[in-house]
Amino acid sequence: MSWMRSSWDEFRPANDEITTTRDYNKNAMRLLIIEDDRDVASYLAKAFSEVGHVADVAADGEDGLSLALEGSYDVLIVDRMLPKLDGLSVIGKLRAAGVATPALILSALGQVDDRVKGLRAGGDDYLAKPYAFSELLARIEVLARRRVGPGEETVYRVADLELDRLSHRVTRGKEEIVLQPREFRLLEYLMKHAGQVVTRTMLLENVWDYHFDPQTNVIDVHISRLRSKIDKGFSQPLLHTVRGAGYMVRDGAR
Repeated sequence: MSWMRSSWDEFRPANDEITTTRDYNKNAMRLLIIEDDRDVASYLAKAFSEVGHVADVAADGEDGLSLALEGSYDVLIVDRMLPKLDGLSVIGKLRAAGVATPALILSALGQVDDRVKGLRAGGDDYLAKPYAFSELLARIEVLARRRVGPGEETVYRVADLELDRLSHRVTRGKEEIVLQPREFRLLEYLMKHAGQVVTRTMLLENVWDYHFDPQTNVIDVHISRLRSKIDKGFSQPLLHTVRGAGYMVRDGAR
């Protein structure tokens, strides 16, 4: 592909160096690729998968904005020229909504003025095409490390429930629990405030980025789904409803 300076085969370690993608990369990331070129998006998603990361893809700016608002991503990879809504507008709307997910802009426009405009629009890094996948990967890893500040917890534990913010992995006991992005973000917030009552308003503002109550049962639905995944089949429930107040994750054995 003309936009890549080196092939993926040149970057990927030999097969005998990898047992599984999880063994290769203990700090797996969840990425969102907003790219209208289907071949490029598919290639990137496959390349990230090969090194143990998970990538969702949006083919236009509007879908990308929606996913970025709803999902819990470590880094966004945003093409500048997109249909429906251009990349800089996507990032600008995210920043206006209070979403601070690091965003790397990809663009064929590589002049100094273009890069400055991208960074001032809210981008955290800017990579001009053509580029090497190894450089793209390295820049994304740097952005992900910046997001988790020094001394900030990366793993939350309540009883035998564990959530790893970097790998986006949730386990209870020896069982791995698969969560949708919004469910992960909800559980992350609840576990961050373990032992404390979390109100609907707190969840709307910090998980859904709403600064008003849309008067829907969206929270109840997601709490119900989350409870069925982390408590069903276990003798000790951890997700509790505090009548008239909100919700709480706590070790019920205490």
